[in-house]
Amino acid sequence: MTLVVWRHPKPQAVAGLCLGRTDAHADPRKAKRLAHRVRSWARSAGAPHVVVTSRLERGAAVGRWLARWGWQHVVDERLTELDFGTWDGCEWARIGAAPVQAWCDDFMHHAPGGGEPVAALLQRCAALLAEHGGTTMCAVGHAGWISAALWLRHHPGEPPTAATWPAAVRYGERISLGAESHQVAT
Repeated sequence: MTLVVWRHPKPQAVAGLCLGRTDAHADPRKAKRLAHRVRSWARSAGAPHVVVTSRLERGAAVGRWLARWGWQHVVDERLTELDFGTWDGCEWARIGAAPVQAWCDDFMHHAPGGGEPVAALLQRCAALLAEHGGTTMCAVGHAGWISAALWLRHHPGEPPTAATWPAAVRYGERISLGAESHQVAT
C-alpha cells in the first residue's frame, strides 16, 4: 500500500490557537487548488479516484471538490486531528505553560485538555494504515495525524516524546507512506 497524504489548506483566522477538532474553514480557493494538485498527482500516478478525509471542513472541502469532478469522497473519523478537549480552539497563551508541560512530561499518555492522548491518535492512525493494505490511497489529513503516521513509519514500536515527535508538515505538503510496519508502542 502507498498512502499519499496532503495536509489540508491553511485554515482562516486560527493564528495562535490550539487547533484540533475545532472546525476551522480554509479559503475555498485554496481547497480547490489543493484538489487540483491531488487530481493531477493521481492522474500521473494512475491512482484510484478516491480520496479519504476527516469530517473537518479544512480537509473535507478538498474532498468535496474532488467529488464534484467524479471522485469518491470517503469520510473516515480515524483521519481526524488530535482531540485537545477543553484546549481546542483556545489561544495557546491562555492555556498556559504548566498544562502544556504536564502533557510534554507524559506525551504518550496524558490527554491534553482532557481530550485524547497521543497513544489513541497513534492507534487510530495505525488502524487506518493497516486497513488499506495493497492499494494506493489518496488522503487529505491534519498535521497531528500526519506526524503520527510519520512516527509509525520511522519508529515502529517506539513511544514518542514531545522532543522526538515529528514537526508538522507544511499546509498543502504531500507525503507518501509505503507498506512499512505501523506498530504502536504502549
